Amino acid sequence: MHDDQHGTAIISSAALLNALEIANKKIEKVKVVVSGAGASAQSCVKLYLSLGVKKENIFMFDSKGLIHAKRKDLDENKKFFIQKSQDVSLEKAFVNADVFLGLSKGGVVQPQMIKSMAKNPIVFALANPNPEIEYDIALETRDDVIMATGRSDHPNQVNNVLGFPYIFRGASRRKSHKD
Repeated sequence: MHDDQHGTAIISSAALLNALEIANKKIEKVKVVVSGAGASAQSCVKLYLSLGVKKENIFMFDSKGLIHAKRKDLDENKKFFIQKSQDVSLEKAFVNADVFLGLSKGGVVQPQMIKSMAKNPIVFALANPNPEIEYDIALETRDDVIMATGRSDHPNQVNNVLGFPYIFRGASRRKSHKD
């Protein structure tokens, strides 16, 4: 287990389930936009899939754009996340999206992108130290946004550190029960 990958996946999944309940949204119906396609983003999305998010409703972007079927520069890990729809920009993918997961870099999300999301949008801008959109800006943009960052100086922190030592404590107890 790697804390940045799997710890972030576990904590963001718990946050997603809670946010979906608050937003009164069904996990199998949400459109998810992901900025970042590294190990953490991939682990998060795989766990979201196991919880019920539909693969066709996930739009994952790396530094070169949407991961889609016509791209020839994808490694085997990224190919798993291919979106079969046409290539779209990050900004266009936000239109009517229910969830944004950011594990990329600061400043890639603009207020108009948040404005274009569905009712009660869930925004997890987790890049550190600078989130994809600043917490205060997101709150000023929409009064119905459910917003979290990876920073401890903002409310609603979603960060792998929240799971420690509990994840490892649970894993070690599980192992000891097998002995």
